[in-house]
Amino acid sequence: MDTTSDTNARTKRTGHNGLEEPGIQEKMISKPVVVRDGYRGADRLLDRVALITGGDSGIGRSVAVVYAKEGADVAIVYKDEHEDAQETQRLIEAEGRQCLLLPGDIGSESFCQQAVQQTVSRLGRLDILINNAAEQHPQESIEDIGQEQLVRTFSTNIFSNFYLAKAALPHLRRQPGSTIINTASVVAYRGQNQLLDYSATKGAMVTFTRSLSKMLAPENIRVNAVAPGPIWTPLIPSTFPDEKVAKFGQDTPMGRPGQPWECAGAYVFLASEDATYITGQVIHINGGDVVNG
Repeated sequence: MDTTSDTNARTKRTGHNGLEEPGIQEKMISKPVVVRDGYRGADRLLDRVALITGGDSGIGRSVAVVYAKEGADVAIVYKDEHEDAQETQRLIEAEGRQCLLLPGDIGSESFCQQAVQQTVSRLGRLDILINNAAEQHPQESIEDIGQEQLVRTFSTNIFSNFYLAKAALPHLRRQPGSTIINTASVVAYRGQNQLLDYSATKGAMVTFTRSLSKMLAPENIRVNAVAPGPIWTPLIPSTFPDEKVAKFGQDTPMGRPGQPWECAGAYVFLASEDATYITGQVIHINGGDVVNG
């Protein structure tokens, strides 16, 4: 594996289609479906403000665009995938809503603080925090996982949740019905032998969700998670070799990978007034893989 040292100490891998992690959606040959045809918003999130990490592509883009269709303004936090972020911004603004782009490293607590402050300063408030961004680096053995990869994966996938929740909390307290939604994964429950460190972070995210929900329930701030199964996003072809990409999602009961739009509705529901008595829960969107716990 080639490793490059940049300002974020990001481990780079080149996979299917020559894409580097986390992948550029606009360069994918088979692009993810962002929004279901005919989707019409019903103002379920009217005039709310959401901050979404990893909102430039994949599940994050679908959630951002559907939120705009439901009447929300959106701040997008992303690393350096400017082309994807600008396309997401275009789609949001086409719905008549505002979109703020915030490039940076969510593994840095100071950046997370700045992202929240800029969101509130530019968009006026913060109602919804979505911790969605993640990275993964497949390895055949635990012996192949170096310290740099381990620290980077945990910094992006779980430390950032703490940083952003801490920074967002004073602002969430000001808004009735505010919520935090975390993107977990089916691997938190099933494990994945080639994604040991990634799976560990997703397991931590489930426990983080449950524990934080208990902490914030007295303040009426809800905390939930969505645990997707195999969803077709830029992370997949940029992470795995061609032979794995060709079979991606075929081992689910439905026999196919999901599309990002098939996850977005759960994020709308959890942020809406229809979910005011739901906290500490995980919604599983995985094509029929039954998980318990």
